[in-house]
Amino acid sequence: MVLESEFPPDLRVENEMLALTGSGFEVHLACSAKRNQPEKELFGKAVIHRKKMSQFIYKSSVGCLRFPFYFNFWRKHILNLLKKDKYDAIHVHDLPLSKLGVEVKKKYKIPLVIDLHENWPGLLKYAPHAQTIIGRLVSSNEQWTQYEKDMLQKADLVLTVVEEARDRIASLGIGNEKLCIVSNTLNTDTIQSHDRKRADNDFVLFYGGGLNRHRGLQIVLNAIKILKDRNIKIRLEIAGSGSYKGTLEKQALKLGISPIVTFHGQKPLNDMLELLAEADAAIIPHLRTDNNDATIPHKLFQYMYQKKTIISSDCPPLKRIINETGSGFTYQSDSPEELADLIERIFTDETLLESAGRNGNKAVIEKYNWKVDKQRLLESYNQLTRTMTNKV
Repeated sequence: MVLESEFPPDLRVENEMLALTGSGFEVHLACSAKRNQPEKELFGKAVIHRKKMSQFIYKSSVGCLRFPFYFNFWRKHILNLLKKDKYDAIHVHDLPLSKLGVEVKKKYKIPLVIDLHENWPGLLKYAPHAQTIIGRLVSSNEQWTQYEKDMLQKADLVLTVVEEARDRIASLGIGNEKLCIVSNTLNTDTIQSHDRKRADNDFVLFYGGGLNRHRGLQIVLNAIKILKDRNIKIRLEIAGSGSYKGTLEKQALKLGISPIVTFHGQKPLNDMLELLAEADAAIIPHLRTDNNDATIPHKLFQYMYQKKTIISSDCPPLKRIINETGSGFTYQSDSPEELADLIERIFTDETLLESAGRNGNKAVIEKYNWKVDKQRLLESYNQLTRTMTNKV
């Protein structure tokens, strides 16, 4: 496996490695290191191989399709491992390093798995660094779109996270026979369940995750202001970090809602779940973007399993699953007024909270859990194994 970021943490990568090693596969993960981490160590039965990455190489990733520095770093890292051991497949997490996966596939005659966590061209389209003059010069969205299509056509197996992502990839001319959905569902064997706790009589809304513009928390803050003006007793608890945190803190101060909005910063998963336990509802306010319309966050299933009513924007995958399971309610992603009205309706009806929470928990236990997606992953890998055997 190849992961361009640090590991841990990455829940998806962790779940996949544990599933594969638990089924008898030997897994090695090549990843980067910016902190002081061991170059090589075990994670369960998987072997982690890290290579220290400089700030220059890290920042050059934005222009990797035009300049060679980033690919050269990873090429050296991967080829050093391939010189020492023989591998039967290469599994590249996310789009950027797929080019190196194609190179390895051709040179070593092994199958290539591309695991798309995100709609990468769609993600870059709205990324702040890609909107600057320099960003547009070194990172063309059209170039990434073509790169994605070229790489996926050369893959033997393409993993996506949700039906909407699969359909998007199929529309690029990628055959359904090599597409597999392995979603970001919850591994109920490795997560703790926390009972609901109430600190006071306020309505407590929780958000856990990244703090970036496309996550939509600026809409939530405007909705909190509306509710405050309506004398609704509400608090917003935010666990997470990101480049947009300072902007959100200034917005809360300007709106006069700082006393009822708490930024807790980045929290370990279990600490985040403790905060979640004190909430009445949990929010996923992602804006409608090309990426958000074709991905699914881990937090949805974490919220559902903890019996929290989901309040979500109307990104298609989120809206589909929430409506199907009866686990919550959705609003138009760019409308603080609609969000405020929705929260006020829920605030006045305790039975809505209880029934949605029960429905979400039931859906995770019965359907939206890692045991189901783990089986899809293993079946795909077993098919790769059979294909390799037949070629031999």
